[in-house]
Amino acid sequence: MPKAVLSVDFDSARKEMVEDQIKGRGIQDNAVLQALLKVPRHLFVEPGFLSRAYSDFALPIKESQTISQPYIVALMTQSAMLNADDRVLEIGTGSAYQAAVLAEIVKEVYTIEIVESLARTADSKLKKLGYKNITVRHGDGYRGWQEKSPFDAILITAAAPTIPQLLVDQLKVGGRMVLPLGKTGGSQDLVVLTKQENGKLKEQYITAVVFVPMTGEIRR
Repeated sequence: MPKAVLSVDFDSARKEMVEDQIKGRGIQDNAVLQALLKVPRHLFVEPGFLSRAYSDFALPIKESQTISQPYIVALMTQSAMLNADDRVLEIGTGSAYQAAVLAEIVKEVYTIEIVESLARTADSKLKKLGYKNITVRHGDGYRGWQEKSPFDAILITAAAPTIPQLLVDQLKVGGRMVLPLGKTGGSQDLVVLTKQENGKLKEQYITAVVFVPMTGEIRR
């Protein structure tokens, strides 16, 4: 491992990241800020990128996927308007960093990853870190996790070309779905969808983002 990486003070870098990149860019939810202060992002990035673990960039992980930039993780988490007793479904486990952040805030996290090797690695890593309120499943997130529904919030961490109705059906009335909506090959709209009593969705635009595509049945 390069000496430059060995000399990184990860605790100080994480505090600086939260102060400058997260709080400094308008994230105000204290639970979100505390979660990002606690979760060691450097344990979720690939070894070759340790020196950039607390920079505000998305970084490549295995299987042509990415770990989202810290600000976007914070923004999506804040946008979900989470409470301590919430049950949350995440679609697209990836590195498991987002799942860990969620688990610091809510009661239960269920996360689905379509790439089996990533699901296995995520499950192992989260267990080693002591997370007992996260359940990882290998599968197609398009169909959600019916037997564990309904959920207070659903976060989709891959670009969806359309709103997956099967996931809407698994959301509680008043529940929030946060997702990058739109085609890949350019930017998508990060939106929050709130489920109304009549089953319809109230949509709120947050910002433009760029995510890897959601794969599986939604693309067929």
